[in-house]
Amino acid sequence: MIKKVSKLSKAKARPRNQVIGQAQRPARKPAKSQISARKPVATRGEKSDEGGSSLSRMLGTLQFFSRAEPVLSAEAIAERAGVPTSTAYRYVKQLTNAGLLIRWKGGFALGPRIMELDLQIRECDPVIVAAAGPMAELSRQTGLEVLLSKLYGRTIITVHIETGGSGRTLKFGRGRPLPLFRGSSSKSIVAFLPAARLRKLHEEARANGDKDALAQDWPTFYEAMLSTRKAGYSLTKGELNSGIEGISAPIFGGDRDVIGSLTLIGDLGRMAMLREEALIEVVQKTTDLISESLK
Repeated sequence: MIKKVSKLSKAKARPRNQVIGQAQRPARKPAKSQISARKPVATRGEKSDEGGSSLSRMLGTLQFFSRAEPVLSAEAIAERAGVPTSTAYRYVKQLTNAGLLIRWKGGFALGPRIMELDLQIRECDPVIVAAAGPMAELSRQTGLEVLLSKLYGRTIITVHIETGGSGRTLKFGRGRPLPLFRGSSSKSIVAFLPAARLRKLHEEARANGDKDALAQDWPTFYEAMLSTRKAGYSLTKGELNSGIEGISAPIFGGDRDVIGSLTLIGDLGRMAMLREEALIEVVQKTTDLISESLK
């Protein structure tokens, strides 16, 4: 006799935690946002580390120190940075611990670590290392000053100078950003940028009220840059320093992108005594030598 199997024995075993009468739901897959690492939550008064990051804001406070204001209080830094005073105090504490700031007369001043980094740049920057020798030789041959300027994003800065002994004080000497569209050092760099990037720089400068950019509309400005590019050098007189002439040629990196310029400067009277064509030629030969060594 075949035994009847009860309905209960035929039923599939339920999971231990399943409620009777409720269909078993498939396990939910975790959302992508749950799988990825959680982002740190920004503290009150500052943004997260994307976009306007806390780190970039903190390091950005260093730009508020100047010759006119070498010492700043945390309150002054907070006002300029647009952050709460408590955040500014945290910034200066971390920068002081890193040696980038020091406490001075009720405020803060730039610290010794900046001098160490500056020395490291002088001794280790690949472009300065490649250019220093040829610059010294060019200065010796001509008796003139030779300047090396580099492009950093939207900024051009003179990073090295070899002097023929004039001892002059330049309005835009080492470490001070140059006007983007004035002076031979800058013109011999921006003229060799891709047209799209050059146009963007020009438009941004005009939007920010840059007088040099406002002086020329895009077609006029671009035509002038094309002329400089075709010539292979830039020559200006008195545009940055009164009574000073500058002859500049571009320096290219390994990928043939312009990265800087070399400028020979001298008093207008002194330059008039020298053959201009010969000076242009020797500057271009020197930049070619430097560019070749950077390949």
